[in-house]
Amino acid sequence: MSSAHEGKTASHKRKLCAAALVAILLTVAAAAQLSGESTPFSMRIPTSTAVFDRNGRLLRLTLASDQQYRIWTPLEKTTPLFVEALLLHEDRHFYRHPGVNPISLVRAAASTYAGGPRVGGSTITMQLARLLYGLDTRSIPGKLKQIALALQLELQYTKRELLEAHINLAPYGGAIQGVGAASLIYFNKPAAQLDLAEALTLVLIPQSPAVRAPRDGAEPAALTRARARLLERWASARPTAQAMPNDAAAPLRYGSIRNLPFAAPHFSDHVLRLAREMDRTGAASELRTMLDLRQQRLLERVLENYVRERRRVGVQNAAALLVDYRDMSVRAMIGSADFHSAAIHGQVNGTRAKRSPGSALKPFVYALAIDQGLIHPLTVLKDAPTSFGPFSPENFDGRFAGPVTATAALIRSRNVPAVTLASQLAQPSFHQFLQTAGVSRMHSEKHYGLALVLGGGEVTMEETAMLYAMLANRGRLAPLLYFQDGARQARDQPRLLSEEASFMTLDMLRSAPRPADSIVRPRSSTQVAWKTGTSWGFRDAWTAGVFGPYVLVVWVGNFDGRGNPEFVGLHAAAPLFFRLVDALTASERIVEPVFRPPPRLQRIEVCSASGDLPNAECPHTTSVWYIPGVSPIKVSDIHRRVWIDARSGLQACPPFDPAHTRSAVFEFWPTDLLQLFAQAGMPRRRPPPASDCQRDAPIGTPPHITSPISSMTYTVRAGRIGAETIPLVANADSEVRRLHWFVNETYVGVGAPGAALAWTPERAGRYLVRAVDDRGRADSRALRVELVR
Repeated sequence: MSSAHEGKTASHKRKLCAAALVAILLTVAAAAQLSGESTPFSMRIPTSTAVFDRNGRLLRLTLASDQQYRIWTPLEKTTPLFVEALLLHEDRHFYRHPGVNPISLVRAAASTYAGGPRVGGSTITMQLARLLYGLDTRSIPGKLKQIALALQLELQYTKRELLEAHINLAPYGGAIQGVGAASLIYFNKPAAQLDLAEALTLVLIPQSPAVRAPRDGAEPAALTRARARLLERWASARPTAQAMPNDAAAPLRYGSIRNLPFAAPHFSDHVLRLAREMDRTGAASELRTMLDLRQQRLLERVLENYVRERRRVGVQNAAALLVDYRDMSVRAMIGSADFHSAAIHGQVNGTRAKRSPGSALKPFVYALAIDQGLIHPLTVLKDAPTSFGPFSPENFDGRFAGPVTATAALIRSRNVPAVTLASQLAQPSFHQFLQTAGVSRMHSEKHYGLALVLGGGEVTMEETAMLYAMLANRGRLAPLLYFQDGARQARDQPRLLSEEASFMTLDMLRSAPRPADSIVRPRSSTQVAWKTGTSWGFRDAWTAGVFGPYVLVVWVGNFDGRGNPEFVGLHAAAPLFFRLVDALTASERIVEPVFRPPPRLQRIEVCSASGDLPNAECPHTTSVWYIPGVSPIKVSDIHRRVWIDARSGLQACPPFDPAHTRSAVFEFWPTDLLQLFAQAGMPRRRPPPASDCQRDAPIGTPPHITSPISSMTYTVRAGRIGAETIPLVANADSEVRRLHWFVNETYVGVGAPGAALAWTPERAGRYLVRAVDDRGRADSRALRVELVR
């Protein structure tokens, strides 16, 4: 080579070096003039949100606002293998240079302009500047801007912050950015769990995503070769380290964006919405939830199969909600039978929709009645035609059962006993209780009246689950728990029911037999306390209950409100409920929480027929839970011994002649219940009529006026006064044959118990109506008659 050529080459290199030095000086001066707030990168860079279940399994990964999959991953949540390999490969002097490595820049510039191979001269900070600001660094002005911005970043941020931002912006092909998203999409694991081969792979892809990014789950040959070379450098840099894994250089298998899960869609939508509401500055990059994906998928399969089987009878949609009442965590949420079906409005979340619960909330009427001293589980209630002002409830089957225990009335879902108890509740009333329990968007108590007991209001499945969990948690109300960082202390949970009432109500519900069309698993020892509900018009079928540590709520219906005679809680929702229960108990070992009675509870013997303390004539007794000082109790008077004169057939007068008298025990029921017994094919033997000697001994039960209603105002048209009648009706003891009626001390007439006697008011005003039986016992009612035109 000539000396002139050598001199020319040397002169060219000196010019390049001088130009680079001038550029560096200029950019340092420019950077010194730059100022601004060092806003954290995590707030500057939009992030995706990854939703995980309680065991770290991915449910959903959303796109960031710039349409990239990017999960902000702090440096401490990234494996050190990745960080060390990144510095080895990209910038070994990262912690020692000011953002620009002059030696690397000069070497890269000399190689480029001399026509040699391209040598990277960018530091990690320079790469970050290019990624942050979208620079074109192939031109000299672009490179100078990159250098200036790199120096600015070094002045504003720590090395740790710069490195963290870099790993979160590195491109990994397509819409994937950052090691967090790449690790989750390609390897289905967080960046902290990457092994050596995976870490090296994610170091290499950003250098050339178009060539090295995996496609269709396969690894490009260029990536395999590059990883082998980096592995050699890694081993050389650690001569004293243990031998490298044999398979670290072998091709890997990858996931892809197309394989991203879309699990528990209604739940994921809901928690993403909650996250946005709680975090006004933007959703968190990771949401660790309480959902159990295994349980979710199991319940989804069972529910889908059930709907498919019942489609022939019009069942097209259903929803289910599973809650662990111990910590109130939502374990599974199925908002519809098919999220993707427009025909059933599948994207509507049925667990959060307001629907009429039918009778599903009756257990809380009974729990309140227990707390307020109105009943215990075996108190006898009357299921007979009854009017509450203009409201006359009927049972689902159109029949009346007569006297039933509170437990039987609850599990058989009899309407009249429930409404009767609700009418007697005070402080709180049923409406006040639901409001305090967090049932949202309720109208006034007057708006519903007593129909609220039978489903006149609306609740969500979430609210229903909270109410049933309250029973399992001994009366304490707690909100549902969706996120792992949202645990609440017991002191934050208000008590709305006593321990005793909660225990007794669950015990009553446990006595309900499984529906006839559910499969009985004889080996399952899990007890289930459950209740059904059917809304008016057959629009909603419900079943809710407690088993093991779980509360399960099931709904069957249509989101557009169309009714179907098949939508009956017992026939449509209960079989699905028990299929889900059986699937869960078969798939896991259900730990049955200890069901110990509260210390105040006692068991006492009561007469089976009346639920009261047995008198000497009660033939059968049973035991029942009882709250001392609260539960109502008296000596039973249903069974009475009667002495009968064999000659007259009437009740005998003392002294009793053994030669002509005998004794027998009779049940003394009110006449309306005697009629119901007869209608049910179970007539009761009535005692013989009383003799004259019993007329002055008014023992037994006095009559009970059922019409007119107490304190009722009757309106009569002015032109009809003296022509319109008001029926006078009363029930009486089974031995009573006649009732005498008086209005304001004026004798109206005589009638039989249970039969109506017509009375015609002659004027407007206040009246006092009395019924007196043939043993002198009486009942009275006040009423008002008003004239209208």
